[in-house]
Amino acid sequence: MSHTLGIRQAQKQKTRQALLDAALGLLEEQSLSSLGLREVTRAVGVAPTAFYRHFRSTEDLGVALVEEALGSLHPMIRQTVAPADSGQRITRAVELIAHHVDTYPAHVRFIARERHGGVQPVRQAIREQLARFAEEVKAELAKDPESDGWNGEDLLMLAHLYVDQMLITASLFMEASEATESAEMSGEERERVTQLATRQMRLISVGRRHWLG
Repeated sequence: MSHTLGIRQAQKQKTRQALLDAALGLLEEQSLSSLGLREVTRAVGVAPTAFYRHFRSTEDLGVALVEEALGSLHPMIRQTVAPADSGQRITRAVELIAHHVDTYPAHVRFIARERHGGVQPVRQAIREQLARFAEEVKAELAKDPESDGWNGEDLLMLAHLYVDQMLITASLFMEASEATESAEMSGEERERVTQLATRQMRLISVGRRHWLG
């Protein structure tokens, strides 16, 4: 009996993931607010009623996509601000973000579009994940000697600036990739985006050094 239940559970998880993957593919060309569950189930090859065994609505599916796209990023976000001098930290952050965009372009595109999209539960789920990122970045920044004298409110404000800049950097790499006719950015275009993103993060770093001055 337990073996049968295990097979059923594995099949259920496989179908759920197939629905998420199909939705993510369809969302390359449209927003979540215009996505119909019949489109998703047709892409997977299951009956529309099967959708409700996994998600209450397309909004619920969108929230699950947010968790898939952002939930696994917490270790990477902490790594981008792990103790190091500011130059090393910025270089590491830009490299990690570029790599993530290369590896998960559809997830990055989905978050960029839906962060200010028309589906409130999804916007809220993104806000909650970004708030968690900011708290984690704040905890890492608090370890810096440079943070001596900073109060918690100001550290959290700085953390939000870094998180927002990480999203901007991801968008820069994504837009550059979409603008090129080849499958990948040219080395020259990647270097241009890297330099711009690095300068933007340095500006935050310079402001940090003079905040208490």
